[in-house]
Amino acid sequence: MDYAGYYVDWARYSNQPYQSGTHGGRYVNNYANAKVKAYGKFEEAGTMPVGAMMAKDSFMVTAGGKTGPGPLFVMEKMWKGFNAESGNWKYSMIMPDGAMFGTTGGKGSANVQFCADCHSAVSDQDHLYFLPEEYRTTSN
Repeated sequence: MDYAGYYVDWARYSNQPYQSGTHGGRYVNNYANAKVKAYGKFEEAGTMPVGAMMAKDSFMVTAGGKTGPGPLFVMEKMWKGFNAESGNWKYSMIMPDGAMFGTTGGKGSANVQFCADCHSAVSDQDHLYFLPEEYRTTSN
């Protein structure tokens, strides 16, 4: 899994880092690969194709103003039948030191089950959450 090596070249859909309550209160940026051009339509994006990938890098800010790196969160649309409950999305979480915390159907799968559980609340949007409107950009 070389996500950390190439997601920074993907289109970024956030105009600045924003605080994400669903990612531990960390600040995140939203990125998507070329197969996810429709993501820029946000709630009108529809169903993503197999191979669509999205990533959120993250960092923390302490009460004293110090920053520190956080995990990289990745979603990848898999083939039909991969995992119907997750809408066939594979979730992966990579720690700042490069260690894999977990990936759906692989090592540490139980560690990322909370991702699938949380995203199931938006199954009517292909399991996709969208960033707050004030942080959105479509100029990629």
